[in-house]
Amino acid sequence: MKALFAIAAMLLAGLCAAQSYPSKPIRLIVPFPPGGGMDLVARMLSQKLAERLGQQVVVDNRGGANAIIGTDLAAKAAPDGYTIVLALPASVAVNPSLYRNLPYDPQRDLAAVSQLTSIALLLTAHPGFAANSVRDLVQLAKSKPGQLVFGSSGSGGSSHLAMELFKSMAHVEMTHVPYKGGGPALNDLVGGQIPLYAGPMITALPFVKSGRLKALGVTSRKRSSILPEVPAIAETIAGYESDSWQGVLAPKRTPPAIIELLQKEIAAILRQPEIRERLAGQGAEPLGTTPAEFDAYIKTETAKYAKVIRDARISAE
Repeated sequence: MKALFAIAAMLLAGLCAAQSYPSKPIRLIVPFPPGGGMDLVARMLSQKLAERLGQQVVVDNRGGANAIIGTDLAAKAAPDGYTIVLALPASVAVNPSLYRNLPYDPQRDLAAVSQLTSIALLLTAHPGFAANSVRDLVQLAKSKPGQLVFGSSGSGGSSHLAMELFKSMAHVEMTHVPYKGGGPALNDLVGGQIPLYAGPMITALPFVKSGRLKALGVTSRKRSSILPEVPAIAETIAGYESDSWQGVLAPKRTPPAIIELLQKEIAAILRQPEIRERLAGQGAEPLGTTPAEFDAYIKTETAKYAKVIRDARISAE
């Protein structure tokens, strides 16, 4: 009986908190330094959320350690709805398999609010590279096991894991060359130092349109509206998908009514034509999924990348 009373008291307290929420500024933690793509989305979201909720939403950049510092800060924050965090594959789906001593457990310590975007990567090649399609690339890689090289933005990053998944599903061997960021990798691809790189579509697009790179395929399940003439890799390798994405999480035990309110407002923001246009300009598809949908997606992504990391024996430590 005491347990029932305790549960009822907790639910009542959560309901009361939700009815007066928000009564003070909300902190949106961004686990990356200012100025990047994540930061731009966060500032756009914070401005619109503030307008709709009637309270300031303050962006708090806490970059470092592959998003671990900022995400851990959010995981340990009070579960009252006044701290939320921008999430991406590395912070919640990749890091649990990449680091043995991760200071937080995404499933235990964080609650899904909504997936904001899905961002396809573009598999590009230097114009002088022999393969002109994904099918060509698979055949070439099979004829030269381990001899083909691909660059990435860093070990364990989205561009690296996209290619490791490609290798696994295509049953080919290629050699990975990690860079300290996507910019240096893209520069070396354009310069002909490496033949292949899968990176954000928006950064590669100008080079593809100018003919300085050729596009082999997009990593999304379907073709992108930005480059509809470029096939999805899944058209050749059935079931392949390795998008980047962004979402919002809150500390675990944040009242469900607060999470539902935040999700509803986020979804409404992502339906606004101006926001959809701005995100499309960055190669991002706006989503605004429910907490249950985002939670299920994170679990699927975590299992997928755990296998990729295990099979490729990737370690960040």
